[in-house]
Amino acid sequence: MSGPVPIANSLEDIYTRDALDTQTKRWNNLLSKFESTYGHQPEFVSRSPGRVNIIGEHIDYSLYSVLPMAITADTIIAVSTHLPAPKEGTFRIQIANVQDSKFKSREFDILYDSVDIDATVHEWTNYFKSGLRGALELLRKKHGADFKPKSMQILMDGTVPAGGGLSSSAAFVTASALAVMAANGEQTVDKKELTELAIVSERAVGVNSGGMDQSASVFSERGSALFVSFTPTLLARPVSFPPTTPELTFLIAQSFVTADKFVTGPIHYNLRVVECTLAAAYLNAVLNPPGTLLPGDASPLGISLHGFHETYFALSEHNSGATSSKSITEQLEHLLELTKQTLTKEEGYTRSEIAAVLGLPSTSELDQKFTSRFPVRAERFKLRQRAIHVFSEALRVLKLMDLLETSSSSSSSSSSSSSSTTSTAEDLNSRLGALLNETQDSCREVYECSCEEIDRICAIARQAGSYGSRLTGAGWGGCSVHLVPADKVNNVKEALEREYYSKLELTEEQREGAVVVSKPGSGSALYLGGKEGLA
Repeated sequence: MSGPVPIANSLEDIYTRDALDTQTKRWNNLLSKFESTYGHQPEFVSRSPGRVNIIGEHIDYSLYSVLPMAITADTIIAVSTHLPAPKEGTFRIQIANVQDSKFKSREFDILYDSVDIDATVHEWTNYFKSGLRGALELLRKKHGADFKPKSMQILMDGTVPAGGGLSSSAAFVTASALAVMAANGEQTVDKKELTELAIVSERAVGVNSGGMDQSASVFSERGSALFVSFTPTLLARPVSFPPTTPELTFLIAQSFVTADKFVTGPIHYNLRVVECTLAAAYLNAVLNPPGTLLPGDASPLGISLHGFHETYFALSEHNSGATSSKSITEQLEHLLELTKQTLTKEEGYTRSEIAAVLGLPSTSELDQKFTSRFPVRAERFKLRQRAIHVFSEALRVLKLMDLLETSSSSSSSSSSSSSSTTSTAEDLNSRLGALLNETQDSCREVYECSCEEIDRICAIARQAGSYGSRLTGAGWGGCSVHLVPADKVNNVKEALEREYYSKLELTEEQREGAVVVSKPGSGSALYLGGKEGLA
């Protein structure tokens, strides 16, 4: 699925037909506001969507495969380079937001060779700067150290709810990086290059992100989910759910509990990344031969549970002289048992206990190696629970993919009776839903990233007809995703309104957007159509 980011000349190239009226008004507003702000029309618009994760929660930063899909909600950035250069050795960024009462305009004069980002300050323009920094690093590699970035005028509009678990930050950073690449003369932007630089770029704002969000934002194709794998290299391929009667839909429900990874990272998201990394190092120290080093990889802290996984089985098979390898499913099942036998402390491990096993002379050295890059706050690290979740969730992704691929091949060759087909579809839907429910159970009980509101929403939806319901995104609030047959969508919506949303004080706009039925959308694009393409 690699290749260049597509060029769009009309909104029909980007959105499904049912979204066109709303998006046309929104884009017209963006272009009109750009002209009133800067005195001329933009040269182009970069666009990257948010995503909903179907399955594979909190395992991308351990480098296990995931299954997200892009959604309609997105970040769009109108761009012009028609402004005078500031003093020698610098370029200028003028950046504004359509929601200018909430997000103040800024102007920066930036040195050619450095983009400063203060990750301790929660400033909306840091996300643009993150994409800017990553894109400029790539451009310098391509064009040499003497490369001079162009000044840019920016107007941004985002509809992915911040803190909603739908990857608003990844959409913003990815759209920003794409905008910078295009503004600096890159006529074709490679999807894989854009994704990889966006993954690294988002970490500049203090979030230990994996790679799922950026991959879904860039690679997604309309009508398909996306199977994303991270080793040995980043790969993404479209995956279709088999047609059923009634049709399966993905319903996204907001909890209206804001889960900001930047704000709560030290005790939630970033802490989980550190715990998974420490679990990999601990398991390696105990289960592999003394002196074994885990391979450096693309995970946030440079080693991962996936790296331990591969190293453990490579050494085991070499030492035993095995002539055949276990399947990945068998390996994960084996690792689950090993983890339960090895990491026995339910209450977690102290810094001193971990440092002793890793052979580190002090806890300060442990902190320097594992907790200094991104701030975390914890007295104990729950290595057992985090590793169990990662290995079991990686297994669930494989099981769901096997269900989809098996059902697709059988349905294409089947000539069964109507009643038999309905029975088979019902069984498939129930099994798919059960995997989503298992993920929610693990997120709540083992990874501890759910919250009371999400748990309640999932219970209500299942009772009203959802096959499977779970949190999506980082958790601790945000959104939930539900696998619902089309004939049960209204039942689920009504139940959620009656039993959850009616008890909240919501604006009319919030209530209208609380529950949406989402179809798999398209990924990043550069729009060159101007106002004419919006007609």
